[in-house]
Amino acid sequence: MAKSLLIKNGIVVTMDKERSVFKGGVLVEGERIIKVGDERNIGGEGASEVIDAKGGIITPGFICSHTHLYGILLRGANLNLPAPTDFTQNLQRIWWPMDQAMNHQDAYISALTASMELMRSGTTLFADTFSGPNAIEGVLDDIKKGVDEVGIRGVLAFEATQRRSHEEGYRGVEEDVRFIKKENGDRIMGMISLHAPFTVSDELIKYAIEKAGSLKATTTIHTAEGRWDLYHSMERYGKRTFERLHDLGALGNRTVVAHAVNINEDELQIIKKTGTNVAHNPLSNMLNAVGVPAVPHMLDEGINVSLGNDGYIFDVFENLRGVFLLHKVNMLDPRKISILQALEMATINAAKAYHLEKDLGSLEVGKRADIVIIKPQLLPTPITVSSVYGHLVNSIDGDDVSDVVVNGELVLRDRVPTKVSYEQVNQKVLRMVGDYWARLKGVKEQVDVLKLGG
Repeated sequence: MAKSLLIKNGIVVTMDKERSVFKGGVLVEGERIIKVGDERNIGGEGASEVIDAKGGIITPGFICSHTHLYGILLRGANLNLPAPTDFTQNLQRIWWPMDQAMNHQDAYISALTASMELMRSGTTLFADTFSGPNAIEGVLDDIKKGVDEVGIRGVLAFEATQRRSHEEGYRGVEEDVRFIKKENGDRIMGMISLHAPFTVSDELIKYAIEKAGSLKATTTIHTAEGRWDLYHSMERYGKRTFERLHDLGALGNRTVVAHAVNINEDELQIIKKTGTNVAHNPLSNMLNAVGVPAVPHMLDEGINVSLGNDGYIFDVFENLRGVFLLHKVNMLDPRKISILQALEMATINAAKAYHLEKDLGSLEVGKRADIVIIKPQLLPTPITVSSVYGHLVNSIDGDDVSDVVVNGELVLRDRVPTKVSYEQVNQKVLRMVGDYWARLKGVKEQVDVLKLGG
């Protein structure tokens, strides 16, 4: 008989179609939720394990729709490079040299560390893209190893680019294809990733989309993050970024575009018409000073917008506050982006972006048991059915997460990881990251981008 888990005595934030919130609990059997209800009818007598939420918050596992796990290795690193003045220089002086220094061991340790940080702050699923010319074939297995040790879910891809050679881009796509065919399990799956329109040719885009279609896989690509993407498309193809992608058949409901910052109304309507999903990364957009995407307008138009971190800040609650606040100040309108809209972007919208909404993104009977229990150690005001949304976006931090369930299994219990300890992770980090930082000091700014198209 499958093990059962009863989580009781909490404020349940379901994110179901009615966005139901009530005092109660969740009953799990095996990997699935079998009951969500109030204290009078939740049942669960004789459950294998019982967790008392003690008046805290019970939510679905949060979902990060766009990240770069290896970005965690940049924290505190001194690259001894001139400070970038715009996004293109940020790529040339930081990210591309970082890519050049990456190896398979770096991919593993960054996946392990980032997965731990995501999990302990309530994220149970993420979509990651990795880039590194010296670690292509087989690297997704190294990333999977790190994720598996923590026990959360991941959608993994190698980020194909042709800025060094045409052939390298195809190698990247083939690594994605290999991994998609190999991994079709419940927790780990693959997708196809292209870096950005300004580093890939029309031919590679078509090839990647054809492969994704044959495998029924998701495709992801950075779009119109900085203005260079727009300028490149206009100069070389006479089209704006999304016009080019649309003409190549690269958009649709199985495509997740990251950023979509520097676009116009026509492009926004292309996104809507094609059913393309948008992964919004507010903190990263602020960090890189690329601008603010028209997310409120996208939501008004019915575009599915989800929340990512782009490899910057991994605490989902900081990202929730980022999206909740950014558009208010940008539009000088405190009504823009409601608390509920922010939460939808980090739960059910993100699940829809990857066609996982039948299993994830909300607490409903029959869905996978990905559950987060939040018990703030300091409560300045009470958590109630009417105040819980406000607490989640305005006052909760990742440190308030006490328990995390993934696929019916506790991976965080009373703030302690159950599969791998913080000490074990820290020991591996100290051994390996110092070597990576030493290699970083030897890399140089990369300014040459392959001249694609014409």
